[in-house]
Order: sequence, then C-alpha cells, then structure tokens
Amino acid sequence: MKTSVNPYTRKEIYEFKELNKSELESKIKASHETFQSWQETTFEVRSKLMLKAADVLKENSKKYAEIITSEMGKPISQAIAEVEKCSWVCKYYADNAKQQLADETIETDAYRSYVAYEPLGVILAVMPWNYPFWQVFRFAVPNLMAGNVGILKHASNVMKSAEMIQEVFEIAGFPEGCFQNLIIGSDKIESVIGNPLVKAVTLTGSKPAGASVASIAGNKIKKTVLELGGSNALIVMKDADLGKTVETCVQARFQNTGQSCIAGKRLLVHEAIVDDFVEKFSTKVRELKSGDPMDEDTYIGVLAREDLAEDLEKQVQDSVKMGAEIVLGGKRDGTYFEPTILTEVTPDMPVFQEETFGPAIGITVFKDVEEAIALSNNSDFGLGVSIFTEDMHKVEKLIPRFEEGAVFVNELVKSDPRLPFGGIKISGYGRELSTHGIREFVNKKTVYIKK
Repeated sequence: MKTSVNPYTRKEIYEFKELNKSELESKIKASHETFQSWQETTFEVRSKLMLKAADVLKENSKKYAEIITSEMGKPISQAIAEVEKCSWVCKYYADNAKQQLADETIETDAYRSYVAYEPLGVILAVMPWNYPFWQVFRFAVPNLMAGNVGILKHASNVMKSAEMIQEVFEIAGFPEGCFQNLIIGSDKIESVIGNPLVKAVTLTGSKPAGASVASIAGNKIKKTVLELGGSNALIVMKDADLGKTVETCVQARFQNTGQSCIAGKRLLVHEAIVDDFVEKFSTKVRELKSGDPMDEDTYIGVLAREDLAEDLEKQVQDSVKMGAEIVLGGKRDGTYFEPTILTEVTPDMPVFQEETFGPAIGITVFKDVEEAIALSNNSDFGLGVSIFTEDMHKVEKLIPRFEEGAVFVNELVKSDPRLPFGGIKISGYGRELSTHGIREFVNKKTVYIKK
C-alpha cells in the first residue's frame, strides 16, 4: 500500500493499493492501444481537449490546491498559483503545438525535402513531490499535443495529486489511456522502462534516481530527459537596485518553503554592499509568516517529510561548525524549519557545495566580477543563475561565461511555457517547455523526395 501523510498534522490522509504485475502490464498495453488512434487525431481535436483541461484546472483550482497542500505542505496560496500555472501551459500548447510541429522545409537538390515531427508512443514520466501538479503538466501537455500518450510514476507521498491529474484529463474528454497514473513503487520502474511498448522516459528528481533511470533506459536504447535539481546562485552586483533585488531574492529562496530545484540557493554579494544587503534581506525574511499551510496568509509552511528537515538541519549545523554564522533562524521542529540566513559562508561548506532543499541560504562575499563568476561556476550543478545589476551592456557580455542552462537578469530563475527549461552538468540534460520541449520525444524524420 502507498500512503500520503500530511506533513503539518503528521496524520495519514490517503491510502492507495499498488498495481500488481498483470495490472501494470494491462495499463501499459491500454496506453499503447490508445496511441494507435490518438496519433491520428488532428491538432484541432487535441487543442479543443487541451483547452477544456485548462478550464477544468481553473474551475477546480481550490480543490486541487488543497490536495497539494495536504500531501506535501505547500502554502495554499502558492498551491493555487501552481494549479493556475498548469492551466496556462495547457492553453499555451493548445495555441502553439500545431505550428511548433509543422513540417520544416529544407531546400536541397531534391524535388522536396523536409523534417516531419512524429510522435513516438508511450512516454513514462517519473516525477517528484515538490510541485505535484506543475512538474507533471509540463511533461504531459506537450507530449499529448505531439500525439504521444503518457504514463506517470509519481512520488509516493503525492499519489492523490497524481490521481487528480488523471481526473483532469478524463473530465476534459481525452480518450481513455491517453494519460494514466501508475500506483507503483520505485522498484517497478525498471520493468516499466524495459517494456517494449514504452518508448522513452523523462525524470525530474535526484542525481542517483536520474543516473539509475538513464542507465536502465540506455541499456534499452531509449531516450531520456533528466532534470536533476540545482544550486542556483543569486549574484548581487554593487550597482544593483537593493530594494527590488532583496524582494526578488526572498521570493527566489523561500517560495514553496525553499523546496524548488530552481530556487536561489547561494547568495553572492559584492563586498561594498554586503552589510546593507544583509540588513535589508534579514528584515524581509523575518516578515515572512510561518504557520498552517492551509492559511491563506502563510508563506513558509513545512517541509514535505521530517527526514528532509533533518537533512537541512545537518547541512546548516555542519556549515556552522566550519565557520558560518547564523544571522537568522537555524532551528527545526519536526517538519518545520525556520527561515534561515547564514553569513561567512565559504565554498567548502555544505550550504554552498550541496543542494539545500528548504528555507535556508548562505551568503558569500565577492570582491569583483571575476570572483563572482568563479564562485557561481564553482558547483557541480548547472541549472540557472540570477544576476542583479543596472549595467545591461556589461552583463550581456558576461552571460556566455556562466555554466548554466539559464541566465536571468534582475529576476529569479523560473519556468515559463514559452521558454526552454533544463540544465547542464549534474543538473541533467534535455529541455522541457517551449518548442524545444515539445520536440524532445518525437521522431525528427528526414524526408527526401526526388522526381
């Protein structure tokens, strides 16, 4: 059995029966059979259904948000925003998929030559708990619009969210088997990837999980897309607008109680402004309201599981033993971890070197631009970086020097349906969203016609 436990109340709230081997194989077969007809549907048909899915999400945003909050502790206002963002991605691809996957003519010596973008079939998604709806919809929507069908192995602590996602597509009128939730444990993933009817797999999660899935899929010569987290730097230059920068940095680190792969996790601040910045930043963080995630004015909730809070506590304490100083917070109470700020952080400390998945951030001082770039790149991760400055001419020249999948200037790194999302180094490979994302799991077929 799989269970969901409310991390705030610590009470078991949902229970799910795992699929046995025959039930699992039957679901995969049903997905494959649905694909045979779904791939023949027009973009107009798919678009109409996807717009209906957008409406279902919008109309039921509070219901779905409450499930998200109860399962993993996301503050309710942020959970509602997550569901509404899923509605946006549905509308985006409903409006743009046909153009994004239109045949691409290439002039050669042939009578006609072009690239066709054709669906592959059944695509497996292995998804995490921190954005239970958004992570799944940014996979499912482009793939369904491309003519693929999806099967989902969601994180075990958010199985009710997974059930509701399938419900969205069912209510919208998608054919049975277009999108299916698989109630299975991680021990069944290898057999699913090995099933010849499954053509590719995408995973958002940890490095070990990604390495395992990529290895299994690689052995079967099946394509993968991996999004494996990050340790994004927030670089505050001495000419940055401190008021706006502080506001953005607080949101970048502490939204979703710090449980985000693209959160700003390392604050790099110029020595000339560090004292002023720390004072303003600490003041804003103190104002964040902690409490019951179901309260609309709560900004900091709880971590999704107590072991996650314990991991963060150890990273903070180990960094303090190495010389970091706690300016704010630092204490844990069960699944709750206080919003925490550390100064005097050096690159050898856990809060700098490791991914911190919770409401804690370390501040490291730099003397000049060269040192800031070196500190930012001093990470095994490469998902994104935010740079705060008023010098647009100078910053654009610096952008190529950052080893990241995304560079945001005067803004937090965020996912947007219109822009490709993904990283390099141990943050993974491949891209989600935009035209790049919808073309990940298609056959880019070369066609050459000679008279």
